[in-house]
Amino acid sequence: RDLILLFVLRDFVSFYKQTILGPVWFFVQPIVTILIYNLVFGKLAGIGTDGIPGPLFYLAGTILWNYFSDCLTKTSTVFRDNAAVLGKVYFPRLIMPLSIVLSNLIRFAVQFTLFIIMMVVYWNKVNPNLVILLFPLLLIIITALGLGLGMMISAVTTKYRDLAFVVSFAVPLLMYATTVIYPLSTAVAKYPAYSWIIKYNPVTTVIETLRYGFLGKGSFSWGLLGYSTGVTAVILLLGIIIFNKVEKTFVDTV
Repeated sequence: RDLILLFVLRDFVSFYKQTILGPVWFFVQPIVTILIYNLVFGKLAGIGTDGIPGPLFYLAGTILWNYFSDCLTKTSTVFRDNAAVLGKVYFPRLIMPLSIVLSNLIRFAVQFTLFIIMMVVYWNKVNPNLVILLFPLLLIIITALGLGLGMMISAVTTKYRDLAFVVSFAVPLLMYATTVIYPLSTAVAKYPAYSWIIKYNPVTTVIETLRYGFLGKGSFSWGLLGYSTGVTAVILLLGIIIFNKVEKTFVDTV
């Protein structure tokens, strides 16, 4: 536990060291992002938001996607980025990806606070319901999904560095296969032949369920939630198995 805490503190300090605004960037990034999304996708492209105020709609998707993508991309290079430390001293290797997830969770918590503030601003246009109680499960799913995928990719990047470059540009593109900037109902209505790709994306289920529970509008399905939970559990289990197998010999190839 102490080592995890030290790594989390290290990541937090090193990332914001020598910055003027420091942790204020936690707020600046999502605010600027939702303003751009609201202008480009809401005003110019005319993509609907299921009756949810634009800034609130985009913020709900953005904070979840940013957390997932950060967990995935940073965990995917954990062996390469920490080769010097991992090659000199032994400690449970899983501590590294866990510390990354926890440090990202701090930023998510701050941005989620911003989301709650925005809900208060638009209090007369939202209608929270009991699905809001599923929020801890949603957080577990999105965390486990990013962690599991990241650990699997990190195991492969010990031999094939090219994969790290693929991840760096593929993850932002994958955002368009989730419902960050558009509701699931729009995807199903306009592109029925391809909407299954978006519908069965586990991240889509998490985002849609969050919006439905906190804002009262969107898509919610117990079946899709169960599917996403099952897929995530399999991915996390495979990630742990592959990660533990590779960590024994990665020093010879990294």
